[in-house]
Amino acid sequence: MKFAEPLKEGIILKRYKRFLADIDFNGEVVVAHTANTGSMRTCWEAGWPVLCSFHDNPKRKLKYSLEMTHNGKSWICVNTSLPNKLGAEAILNGTITELQGYQNLKPEAKIGESRIDILLSNGEEDLCYVEIKNVTLVEEENIARFPDAVTTRGQKHLRELTQLAKKGTRACMLYIVNREDAVVFEPAALIDPEYAMLLKEAESAGVEILVYQASLTPESIELKNSLPYRL
Repeated sequence: MKFAEPLKEGIILKRYKRFLADIDFNGEVVVAHTANTGSMRTCWEAGWPVLCSFHDNPKRKLKYSLEMTHNGKSWICVNTSLPNKLGAEAILNGTITELQGYQNLKPEAKIGESRIDILLSNGEEDLCYVEIKNVTLVEEENIARFPDAVTTRGQKHLRELTQLAKKGTRACMLYIVNREDAVVFEPAALIDPEYAMLLKEAESAGVEILVYQASLTPESIELKNSLPYRL
């Protein structure tokens, strides 16, 4: 996925009210929109370089959006509106080898009272539901973990995928590690023990767990390689 316009580099000063961040562009401080409802643990500290997109839309109150931060080792994608696009692109271009062989890709497929990110299908019988999660938390020993805060929504998705798998429908959890300084993925059991337990139950029920890592530059983000995981 290439950015339509060049991103502007600045320095993050602070993040506040969940969706706002103060960014210093060579002495000019602007408020940027932050499309991330998580804690953003290990994703930013005051003084880190950041990349922002500019949107000259009269309907937008904030012209800049925070896209990536840099911890000295890797760019980190903190815009949680991008992973679904990255996942779909990687399925269509063949990067995610486990999800090939389907004729149709439908985003935001409804099951029950909620929606799963992607439905792959060959007709009405050969179905595969794929839920995508953005992984940006990396802790000691370069371990990527999800979630970075308790997620009742994520727990609900795991229960739904588990029920699908038990009925014989293919179901997958796709974790996109959106930074390059991780070597393995684990559920964040200390942050959300319920989620970690449900992920183990999901795998036991037949839900497939896929972990892919992104390559990030100021010009583009794309999924490159799979990572091992531990439950």
